[in-house]
Amino acid sequence: MGETLKGQVTRSAADIYEEFFVPALFQQWAPLVADAARLAPGQRVLDVACGTGALSREAAKRVTPGGSTVGLDRNDGMLAVARRRAPAVDWQSGRAEALPFPDSSFDAVVSQFGLMFFEDRHAALREMWRVLKPGGRLAVAVWDAIENSPGYAAMAALLQRLFGQRIAGELHAPFVLGDPRVLRALFAEAGIADAKISTHAGTARFPSIESWVRTDVKGWTLADLIDDDQYALLLREATVTLRPYAGVSGEVAFDAPAHIAAARKAG
Repeated sequence: MGETLKGQVTRSAADIYEEFFVPALFQQWAPLVADAARLAPGQRVLDVACGTGALSREAAKRVTPGGSTVGLDRNDGMLAVARRRAPAVDWQSGRAEALPFPDSSFDAVVSQFGLMFFEDRHAALREMWRVLKPGGRLAVAVWDAIENSPGYAAMAALLQRLFGQRIAGELHAPFVLGDPRVLRALFAEAGIADAKISTHAGTARFPSIESWVRTDVKGWTLADLIDDDQYALLLREATVTLRPYAGVSGEVAFDAPAHIAAARKAG
């Protein structure tokens, strides 16, 4: 798997990710994942693949007073933005497949929209389970299938038509665990046999088609794959092709459901 398909972004892309992607997509899921993990005051929580920290910030609120939150990510650009936004959280660099913590270190472990990009998903889940205390809860969110997110299915088809499979594949990558059967099997193979998977409705919202395109390209791995001329072409084509997803005011909204897998470690 190449660096881009691991979800790596540049420092400037991380800023755009926080400013646009978080409110458009990710912020709505942080409370749901926190609920699934049953976060409560006094707990110590680990957020794996924390990105710019949307879920970590929610966790920090839930475990106050008396608790603490660690946000871990392998992307320095994401962590730099996270540290600016919430300096009280313990932000650490590291890989999900080799968590730098002793066994049974956390009351809860959470992760949203990172599992799809891990180099070894089984190892990452085993590591999250390892650092979880007996009686603690694990909650992991992944996107539903791209076919159930019509705006992104249309965007991926447009990228395929204009630039081919290599670039279109970047937009397909976040949806590879969309089949609940695949997700359940992944957890079971990692030794987490009793994971409960629930599917939740979500909505992607952007102020305009131009904002949608800018966010998807400039705030994601596509930033390093699409040059200025290609970006201009994509924007022209998207204005026509993606028009059905914009309302009368120009604001874009479409379904973006996700799965949350949750499990309790035996005490």
